[in-house]
Amino acid sequence: MARKYEHISKYEREILELKAQGLTKREIGEQLGISYKQIHNFITRYNAKQRKIETGIALKAKGRPPKDYEITEDMKINELKYIIARKDSKIKRLEMENELMRDFLSLTERK
Repeated sequence: MARKYEHISKYEREILELKAQGLTKREIGEQLGISYKQIHNFITRYNAKQRKIETGIALKAKGRPPKDYEITEDMKINELKYIIARKDSKIKRLEMENELMRDFLSLTERK
């Protein structure tokens, strides 16, 4: 069911409604004339964006900023929040690795 290219974001509302109704990605694709892979990628990107919004991570615009682009205080604050969140997650990951290593060494009766 070939058709001319249209940006998938035009179908965002319809895709999400059909997904809420319980249709599979393949059924949604067949109904809208879009491939399964496109639907899968769209839903994956959409979910990732929603997770970032929920955790308070600033969404960054893609590409080069326009010449009259000005950085506001909110943008600076969001950037710092993002950096802190990344560092916190890295610290948490390292703490978990450290704990796993300690458990492993204690189980193997090493120091």
